[in-house]
Amino acid sequence: MFGTGNTKPRLGIDLAGGTSVTLQAYAPGDPQAVNPANMNVAAQIMQERVNGTGVTEATVQVQGTDEILVNAPKGTSSTQLADELSTTAKLFFRPVLAEQEQAGPSAAPSGSPSAKPSGSATNKPVASPSASKTQGDALASGLKSSASASASAHPSGTASAKASDPASSSAKPSATPSASASTVSGQTAGTVPAALQSVFNATNCATNQGRLDAATAANASKDTAQIVACAQTQDPNTGGWIKYALGSVAVPGTDISGASAGLSSQTGQWQVNLNFNGAGSSAFGKITGQLASQQQPMNQFAIELDGQIQSAPSVQQAITGGQAQITGSFSQSDAQSLANVLSYGSLPLNFTQLNVVTVSPELGGSQLTAGLVAGAIGLALVVLYSLLYYRGLGLVAVASLAVSGVLTWSIMALLGGAIGFALNLPAVCGAIVAIGITADSFVVYFERIRDELREGASLRPAVRNAWPRARRTILVSDAVSFLAAAVLYFFTVGKVQGFAFTLGLTTLLDVVVIFLFTKPLISLLARKKFFASGHPWSGLSPERLGVRSPLRDGRPRRPARPTASKEA
Repeated sequence: MFGTGNTKPRLGIDLAGGTSVTLQAYAPGDPQAVNPANMNVAAQIMQERVNGTGVTEATVQVQGTDEILVNAPKGTSSTQLADELSTTAKLFFRPVLAEQEQAGPSAAPSGSPSAKPSGSATNKPVASPSASKTQGDALASGLKSSASASASAHPSGTASAKASDPASSSAKPSATPSASASTVSGQTAGTVPAALQSVFNATNCATNQGRLDAATAANASKDTAQIVACAQTQDPNTGGWIKYALGSVAVPGTDISGASAGLSSQTGQWQVNLNFNGAGSSAFGKITGQLASQQQPMNQFAIELDGQIQSAPSVQQAITGGQAQITGSFSQSDAQSLANVLSYGSLPLNFTQLNVVTVSPELGGSQLTAGLVAGAIGLALVVLYSLLYYRGLGLVAVASLAVSGVLTWSIMALLGGAIGFALNLPAVCGAIVAIGITADSFVVYFERIRDELREGASLRPAVRNAWPRARRTILVSDAVSFLAAAVLYFFTVGKVQGFAFTLGLTTLLDVVVIFLFTKPLISLLARKKFFASGHPWSGLSPERLGVRSPLRDGRPRRPARPTASKEA
């Protein structure tokens, strides 16, 4: 906990405030698409995206006919949150029909195009010697990268695949170009339909900064459409662009069965791993097989996300296996955000940000204080009862509760930084309920020991023999509590999930504490004369247990043998 710097749990909206984002929906070319059904679907997808871990306690609400309000706890990056929510995440794999480089104000004169190295695709995890490894960022509508740009290069990357090494591709965006001073250089074109060629010639990526206009964006959502799209080059000085004419969709993003962020085994950089379903795997293998027989640039396929090209690697052989990667100089948060967006699907509508503001706590410090006071009273009553009833053994219960409390605090603090766990008021209630669950385990074990003593066993054998019986009871009891918490967690949303998560976490910690702390501690104390001799303040005195044979030095005194009287 101290090593990571996460020394305090992260508080939820009701206790510490947070960020509020208002998004407005629109549908280019189809205003009727902004309807209650699509708004509810969009709200559900946003809820899954922003609350992907299930415990960040973000809320998503539909406002009016075309707005969605999102509240996230304090500590969430407002910029990243707004960008991730408004990203439609419509992903397509399209074949490249033509390409043209457009440079910025500092580019070389027309006729002297910069070199455009292209990658290759093989069934080996390492690119061929002629391939240029252009490492960069695959940005998705606002995802930021701290990596510095390198020399100007074509965004075509490298794709490779085998059983244990899925396909990969990379692209490097750079600074925003200046539209007024852009120049055009070096066109390479294949067979392009006349209508698409006209759009291709008229499109200036520098002017629209790579964004599709409303009509093109509406058309691009159709799988059969052929479109023109842009990608930025790597040169931060020229701010150049590569313009692509793309064929109809070969593999839709809906054929992605899963997406996750991970570290590349080859480069050690963060990447997004994609898994295709059966149809996607077959279609991806088919299109790469077709492209492998084509000449540059028609042997490339473009990865288009929300109208922008993330990468356009060339292909030499069919890539099968149903796996792919989006690679580049991702930070961990960038890779996880993109994987999160792709995992939960595309939004049925487009969204624009109306405002992003910081909100104040809903309940405030007084309610938190009231919750903590309630917890302190409950804990004090448990401690008082344990000391009065179990006396010396009550100290074991108090020590175990203290260990459980330290573990609970530490893990909540760590989870706040690791998965965004937010401690709201219901979660505090879950921790208070856990006091009773933890104390119940001590009672079960203590009573089993006392039962063994009542049957005439000395303390050390009683501790040993009582454990198997108490262990079964404790595990069954905790299993029932954990099952209840799991059902609540998976079948509820919002703040109730915070209660269920805390209840489940503390139930697991109860098992850890009773097995690794309470049981060993009692075994050690059983060797001490204070407990073994049945001291009145130990909680194990014969008088309190109703044992006829008093305990002495850890052994029950044998009853005196009867002797015959003289009269007999």
